[in-house]
Amino acid sequence: MVNFALIGAAGFIAPRHLKAIKDTGNNLVAAMDKFDSVGIIDSYFPHADFFTEFERFDRHIDKLRRQGKKVDYVSICSPNYLHDSHIRFALRQQADAICEKPLVLNPWNVDALQEIERETGKKIYTILQLRLHPSIIALREEVLAEKTKKVFDVDLTYITSRGMWYHHSWKGDESKSGGIATNIGVHFFDMLLWIFGDLKKVEIEKYETDHASGYLEMTRARVKWFLSINEDHLPKSVKDQGKRTYRSLKMNDREIEFSDGFTDLHTRSYQEILNGNGFGLIDAKPSIELVHQIRTTT
Repeated sequence: MVNFALIGAAGFIAPRHLKAIKDTGNNLVAAMDKFDSVGIIDSYFPHADFFTEFERFDRHIDKLRRQGKKVDYVSICSPNYLHDSHIRFALRQQADAICEKPLVLNPWNVDALQEIERETGKKIYTILQLRLHPSIIALREEVLAEKTKKVFDVDLTYITSRGMWYHHSWKGDESKSGGIATNIGVHFFDMLLWIFGDLKKVEIEKYETDHASGYLEMTRARVKWFLSINEDHLPKSVKDQGKRTYRSLKMNDREIEFSDGFTDLHTRSYQEILNGNGFGLIDAKPSIELVHQIRTTT
């Protein structure tokens, strides 16, 4: 059993990390969030210490280290623009970091973190869970097995409806979230690069606060993509079912079904990390470069 701390306990994604820590048989010793609506912790680690002030959390983690009870991993679920700082905190405390997407907002942040990894000897991991999805793994194997090196036509659509609160939160502030392509798209761009190879060309069709679209060329694919948080963009058939999220991935007009199977991907990600096989800075950098290019091209 290893010890975890968690930053960003009140966030949307934190329960998946709490579940992953518990399901892998490990222990959460402390959590931090400036908001105190964190009753979800009781479902997993009711005895974990909790802090709303980072300074007190910092002191506590340092004290545990000096008492020989150091934290082994810090899970980071904080707002995107704070990831870099919180990763650095984890490594200063001689812990490995497990950070939600996007790992950082800018490519040069990755370069700086690589230097800190070398200095501290600790590791930085990120959650690229689509690489663990059975349907995505099968698709990648299919592409790699194609001996003619043909270039595929791919269409990606992801619509995840968000209310007015989104635009008033840090997520709606591009300087903090990285904008829509970064905040909701970086996982999918990583998936595409992982399957179809290096980026060759980027074209932006639209880039608004609530949706974006464009065209990518990769070694093995020509990709049309559309991302949105606007429920008006949902297909009627999806709305009629009362659903608020829609994912579609087509390759040469063939639908690749991957709507299900997401429930345990964080737990699988944690298990891979604990086994020494997690995704790190080098894995994350190509998609960070791509979303940064999308953001700064517009």
